[in-house]
Amino acid sequence: MNTLRWIKESFRSCNPNKAISVRAIRHLKKIEKKQLFSEDISTMRAAEGRWFESLMYEMLLEFSRRSNNITYIVRKGADAPFPSIPAKFGQNGLYFSNRGDINVRGNGQDIAEVDMLFVGGDGKVGFAEVVTSGTELKELREEVHYKKKLFGYLYGQITVPFVLFSSVDISRSSVVKKLMHETESVLIVTKSCETLKHLLNSNSTRGIPRKPLKNAKLIDVSALQPRRPFDYKLIHDYRRDRVLAEITAGRPKEEFSEKDELPPLAKKLLLGALYESGSKEIWKGKKLLIKGTPYDQEKISKEFSKIIIALDIPEFEPVIYLRSRNKKEYLKVVVRKSGGFRVESKRTPQMTGFFLWLESLKPTLGGEVCREYADLFLTRA
Repeated sequence: MNTLRWIKESFRSCNPNKAISVRAIRHLKKIEKKQLFSEDISTMRAAEGRWFESLMYEMLLEFSRRSNNITYIVRKGADAPFPSIPAKFGQNGLYFSNRGDINVRGNGQDIAEVDMLFVGGDGKVGFAEVVTSGTELKELREEVHYKKKLFGYLYGQITVPFVLFSSVDISRSSVVKKLMHETESVLIVTKSCETLKHLLNSNSTRGIPRKPLKNAKLIDVSALQPRRPFDYKLIHDYRRDRVLAEITAGRPKEEFSEKDELPPLAKKLLLGALYESGSKEIWKGKKLLIKGTPYDQEKISKEFSKIIIALDIPEFEPVIYLRSRNKKEYLKVVVRKSGGFRVESKRTPQMTGFFLWLESLKPTLGGEVCREYADLFLTRA
């Protein structure tokens, strides 16, 4: 039987017993075990989502024991080795995070994370994602597209099997329908987390050690490294240089997305850090609001020691990173759809690989290229 059809058939009833429901708790952190039955809805939902993801992993592992439709499942959570290998420059391939998540690193930064990774009976590498909410499905579809291209390249596969587990019925979503119509994709909608959790109570979370299982089908990421070794920074820098040449040549951004011979690995291009002349062009006639305080070019130069411009691809959305002088962090600044800038998030040393990359960048971009960048990408700001 086809691997995806077998998975869907196996999960048709999805009626876990108490033993497997309790076993899934071993993947949670101590604080998450307490939060699983918290009266605070937001923290409870977060812990519940983690437990549901672990439950799907435990059930897939259980089903695979008696079938050849799954050859291997990559360890995760409590089954992953600890401590993990720290992120550093030059790392390209599969790695575990400290809590046992499965990541693909490119030059030390996490370029993709999957909830589950498996090898089907036909030898194909496939992955699974787990959702407990019907929001942000558009972003999910974009992520799945990227991961399918990524794993297709890394393992030399024309198609990549994909499973989407959901504890809410998202089958009517137009985004999900489109995703499921694509090659080798399957949706599995289970009962709600609240219903699945009915066999458990707060006492169920106590005394469960974070102990790895022994199972012949469980493998480490080291056993499933890419069949195509890759140098992410080399690919990134080549595409960055090409895009910079197109910017300085004055080409319209609509022409940037033309297909080329480069592997589809880089989804963010760090174009470079700015000289003072470049900073003046980026912020000319513009202001950035941070917690209600307006920042012009002069105040930005005073408060921040480095400015880095970037592009998120394939849409070529502009991103600006500002290095704080007083804190070890970068503010990630994006353009609002309605106009102007907003601080979307922060990048700190916890994001080790990416933070180190940002720190390593020295000023290379001056006024001319930054003027073209601003004209092309910051017109709404």
